Amino acid sequence: MAKKKAASKKKVASKKVAKKTTAKKVAKKTTAKKVAKKVAKKTTAKKVTKKKATKKR
Repeated sequence: MAKKKAASKKKVASKKVAKKTTAKKVAKKTTAKKVAKKVAKKTTAKKVTKKKATKKR
């Protein structure tokens, strides 16, 4: 019985660790998306200004 209990405790611990890592991964993904959006906005803004500059000439 004692061995089984220890084994189940280990399983629970590993599950908790897995949850933490997946949560971290999800957090990284969301931040990456936010960064990508910011970068995309910056690049599009630059493109628009460049187009306007060429039109003026």
